[in-house]
Amino acid sequence: MRRICFRMQVDPGRIDEYRARHAAVWPEMLREIEASGRRNYSLFDAGEGLIIGYFETDDLAASADYLARSPVAARWEAEMQPLFTTIDTRADQALAPLPEVFNLADQLAAADARTEKDLS
Repeated sequence: MRRICFRMQVDPGRIDEYRARHAAVWPEMLREIEASGRRNYSLFDAGEGLIIGYFETDDLAASADYLARSPVAARWEAEMQPLFTTIDTRADQALAPLPEVFNLADQLAAADARTEKDLS
């Protein structure tokens, strides 16, 4: 499982429209995201039009390929694209994951493994 965090810049003057569209994402688009293998998907409004996204997937390339071939995703992304200020293509294809620097579960597992090794 891979955790993916990313950011996108929405035109600050259109953030209310962006939020409204995401309050009622098309059911068929929701199903495509799920079918692509993405789960625990969330978007956060960081202010000033900055959107922070997060999801988990087993295979980012396969997920991206699935969405790239999806007519539903193509329609959704075409409608969303004018809201972005820094993306010239589909947002799902411009995804640039941020490097992860800390994860509590991973750190706890490593600490537990060290403790168990020290006890043996």
